[in-house]
Amino acid sequence: MIQQINKKITAYKVLSPNVSASNEDQDATPLAAQEPVPSLESMHENVARPEILYGSTYKIKTPQSEHALYITINDMILNQGSEHEERRPYEVFINSKNMEHFQWVLALTRVISAVFRKGGDACFLVDELKAVFDPRGGYFKKGGVFMPSLVAEIGCAIESHLKSIGMLKDNELNDHQKQFLAEKRREFDALHAGPEAIEVDSGFPAKALLCVKCQTKAVVLMDGCMTCLNCGDSKCS
Repeated sequence: MIQQINKKITAYKVLSPNVSASNEDQDATPLAAQEPVPSLESMHENVARPEILYGSTYKIKTPQSEHALYITINDMILNQGSEHEERRPYEVFINSKNMEHFQWVLALTRVISAVFRKGGDACFLVDELKAVFDPRGGYFKKGGVFMPSLVAEIGCAIESHLKSIGMLKDNELNDHQKQFLAEKRREFDALHAGPEAIEVDSGFPAKALLCVKCQTKAVVLMDGCMTCLNCGDSKCS
């Protein structure tokens, strides 16, 4: 059926076969009457630095130096007070009494801060930093976690911060995995009883091997299969 239009078109809508034209006409709203979509603020390189930034400081103490490093990451609140409010990193500072690494640490913080202010997804920095290896060898931090370099531990600190503000998701074990690891731990402790069998710092068996997935000394032989008691990674799964 052909119908002639004698008035100016102010809006249009595609009709579905199951909906009558009369119902659509009742729901149709002129474009001029629709509410404008609010413009959302996003992080970009020209964003003005606000008067107040909210920061967190992380302490790094390595066996390679008697002085600790303090990493401060300042965040900017975007779309504050609205339902689209989000917290994004703006800049990073690293301070220490040890001036041995001052030159490259200063350069690293400036590059990371520039990437943060550029906007977009800056989470790739975590993987890039954690993949840096020290030619002199890495070290184990408290908890039995292996750090291939000081730069890698700086990456871990940034990773912890991005998880705390919601930019990165924390891949925690579910209840079933936690229960499975707890049962495996009880079985291993029953077979290897004794105070010398447990590492004091990490809480994992003293003879445990390094896990290639979570970089923790928690891999033991259980039921003929190498299993990590920390993250659950197994060669048989």
